[in-house]
Amino acid sequence: MNVSVLLFVMEMIGVIAFAISGVFVAKSRYMDYFGAVVLGCATACGGGVIRDLILGVTPPAMFEDPIYVLVAFITSTLVFILEYKKKKMPAEDSWILNIADSIGLGVFVVVGAQAAIDQGFGDKFFLCVFVGTLTGVGGGILRDVLACQMPMVMRKHVYALAAILGAVIYCFIIQSGYKVAASLIGIIVVVLIRTLAAIYRWNLPAFKE
Repeated sequence: MNVSVLLFVMEMIGVIAFAISGVFVAKSRYMDYFGAVVLGCATACGGGVIRDLILGVTPPAMFEDPIYVLVAFITSTLVFILEYKKKKMPAEDSWILNIADSIGLGVFVVVGAQAAIDQGFGDKFFLCVFVGTLTGVGGGILRDVLACQMPMVMRKHVYALAAILGAVIYCFIIQSGYKVAASLIGIIVVVLIRTLAAIYRWNLPAFKE
């Protein structure tokens, strides 16, 4: 598969996954349709906007090619319709949120790191890791801020640590030229860490009340 096609497919997967997580957060905060769509689109596209601004890519990709916003909008609308008649927030919803958020995180960590490499910063390891991490967590931070809740990256299930490790592993493997393997391994590492953290309730030490 052509690498550019692979990256585009991964971006679409990430957009869909993050849009789903945005709608589920909107549901947990009892928002209306507009709020759900805003959260879905902000989660799906926010990290990419931050990434492009850091890399000096203006206007950001979501404004150059509206396919990202369109996919996020359609996904958010469909998920809202499917969830609208459910009056309660059942336990399985939190699992759907965690799974969707983990997939989106893993995909955008890889996409963000690769974007930094494509802009000619492949020799700057720290920058690529930083951009990859911020691309992954940026949309979730924006989502949580709009939902008036503490960003997940600062409080739950080693969220940022999973993103950092995924970015480091991707940037390390990509130096050997195996882009497909680097992408898959980077995503799997992030999703695996987030899943295990949710199952076993792994959290970094935190202040207590």
